[in-house]
Amino acid sequence: MTVSERFKAAMHGEPVDRLPRVEWAPYWDQTLERWHAEGLPNGMPRYEVQLHFGLDPVYQLRVSPIGPDAPAPPSHGAGIMRDAGDYDEIRPLLYPDIEPQLDALDRHIERYGRESFVLWFTVDGFFWFPRRLFGIERHFYAFFDHPDLMQRMNEDLTEHSIECLQRVGEITEPDFVTFAEDMSYNHGSMLSEAMFDEFLAPWYRQVVPEIGEIGSTAIVDSDGDVTEMIPWLERVWVEGVLPLERQAGVDGLKLRRAHPWLIMIGHYDKMVMNRGEEAIRAEFERLLPLMRSGRFIPSVDHQTPPGVSYAQYQTYCALLKEYAALGARRPEG
Repeated sequence: MTVSERFKAAMHGEPVDRLPRVEWAPYWDQTLERWHAEGLPNGMPRYEVQLHFGLDPVYQLRVSPIGPDAPAPPSHGAGIMRDAGDYDEIRPLLYPDIEPQLDALDRHIERYGRESFVLWFTVDGFFWFPRRLFGIERHFYAFFDHPDLMQRMNEDLTEHSIECLQRVGEITEPDFVTFAEDMSYNHGSMLSEAMFDEFLAPWYRQVVPEIGEIGSTAIVDSDGDVTEMIPWLERVWVEGVLPLERQAGVDGLKLRRAHPWLIMIGHYDKMVMNRGEEAIRAEFERLLPLMRSGRFIPSVDHQTPPGVSYAQYQTYCALLKEYAALGARRPEG
């Protein structure tokens, strides 16, 4: 099977020769700096770092609705607007053309061949995008102070996302599409079900079918405990979630029993990766029943942290190779 074929089959619970071996999230700069000091060759792009470790490479095509000339927030979590007047002022700097990203994708396909990698396409979600513009605190107030503006912003985002999806679809089929959301924390969702239904669901119902039209699969990317919101996502036809952070208390097997249809990616507890081979193996053993249940692809439940050494990550990759074979639903015969 090709890398792309295997990934799509595993996502949908179909037989595979082995499970994909992926690092779905890009590596931290600090992690790579450490590994370069410990033996990883210098000057290696993140894509080729994956090949170096024997992983199935993932290429992320990320389109941002915030253009390169838009003002930057003054600090982490701060916003760049307060009200409708501010939005009108910055709107000409939003929703940029994505021709540069499409050109880069064309070059990547020409160099590596489309079936040799997993293509991950990311758009902003309808919780994440207004938060980026308002800032974290002001965003929460905006649900009450500026409800019409929130809907207008997400309507604009919907139009941009659909246009981007259609243009990517003219080139190739992404293996999966994520909505960047981060709308949960370790105690559950950051918004109520009623708010989800009012402010997010109408726009999901417009964009998710477009993802299906280009032959791809819709997944929500949210940190924290996503358990509460999975039924909400089901109602808007989202098929999966990632990264299923173990430290937030997510239990993949409980999710599988409650939602047999759910695609899950991640769920490998990154906090065990610097504790030695026994601990790394024990975490794979914990995930093995979930691997065998289908529709699950194991991966680090967020970026591999800089506390993990080059040698420890090599051990993780060797065991990932072993358990990707053990956990596969193999073709009959």
